[in-house]
Amino acid sequence: MGKKLITVFGATGAQGGGLARAILADPGGDFAVRAVTRKPDGDAARALATAGAEVVKADLDDVASLRRALDGAYGAYCVTNYWELMSPDREIAQAKNIADATKASSVSHIVWSTLEDTRERVPLDDQHMPTLQGRFKVPHLDTKGESDKHFDASRTTWFRTSFYWDNLIYFGMGPRPDESGQLGFVLPMGDKKLPGIAAEDIGKCALGVFKRGARAIGEYIGVAGEHLTGAEMARALSHALERPVVHRDPPPAVYRSFGFPGADDLGNMFQYKAEFEAEYCGARSVAESRLLNPELMTFAAWLSKYKSRMPLS
Repeated sequence: MGKKLITVFGATGAQGGGLARAILADPGGDFAVRAVTRKPDGDAARALATAGAEVVKADLDDVASLRRALDGAYGAYCVTNYWELMSPDREIAQAKNIADATKASSVSHIVWSTLEDTRERVPLDDQHMPTLQGRFKVPHLDTKGESDKHFDASRTTWFRTSFYWDNLIYFGMGPRPDESGQLGFVLPMGDKKLPGIAAEDIGKCALGVFKRGARAIGEYIGVAGEHLTGAEMARALSHALERPVVHRDPPPAVYRSFGFPGADDLGNMFQYKAEFEAEYCGARSVAESRLLNPELMTFAAWLSKYKSRMPLS
C-alpha cells in the first residue's frame, strides 16, 4: 500500500508550508504531500520539490485547477490568505471555490483553516466596536467563519489557528524603540491573554489532525502554543533580547487610528479577543495542541530559536 496523498493548498505560505514540511519530515508516516502553489518555479516550491514533495500549479480563482490538484488525494488542507488580497469578497469566493472543488472530489478528510465569525457575538448594529466595510466587525476573521458553511461536515475538520508569533518578525508587530530607545511591545488587550503559536507548529498540529483521521471529522479543533498577556510576552522578550521591553497597551480606538493597512481590522480583532477572552482561549487548548504535536513550542522556545530575525528598529 502506498502512502495517502494530502493535497496542501498554500504550500509555500506559513500554514501550508509548515504542513508540507511536517509531512516530509515524517518519512515513516502514512502520508505523502502534493504541494499546491501558483508559482511552481519559485524558490519555496523548488525547495519542497527537492525535499520530496509533488509540486503542482493551481489558482484559488480557478476551480478547474483546484479539482485537478485534488485528483487521487486522500486529504486536503484548505487555507486562504486574507492579507495577500485584503478583499473580503475575494477571500469568500476563493474559500467557496476550494469547498466546491473538494465536493467534486473523492477526498476523505478535509482540514479547513478557519476562524470565528465575530458577528455571532458582536452584531453589526453594536457600535461599541465599529462596523467595517458595512458588513464586518473583523473582516479577516469573519470571512473565514462565514465560509465554514460551504464545507462538507461529513468530511471536514474545522481547524482554528492562533496569532502567529512570526508576526513579530514579518508583520511589523515586534518590539520597536521609542525616541529614548526604550523598546515597546504593542498589544492592545490590557491584562487579557492572547493565544499564540509558532507558524511551523500550525503545520505540525494539522498533521496531527490528519493522523487522528475519522475521529477528527466534524470537529472544531483550535490550536495554540501558549495563552499569554502582553505583559507576559514583554517579559519573555526582555529575557530573550537581553534588553528591557515594556508592554504598551493603547485603547483599541487608538490602535485603529494608527493608519497602516488593516489597522482598523486588527484593532477590532484585539478588542474582540480581549472582550471574549474565555471563549476565544477556550476554543484553543494548549494541552490538546500538544497531543497533536508533541514538539509544540512555548513562546520562550520560539524566541530562543528566532529572536535573531526580529527587526528592532
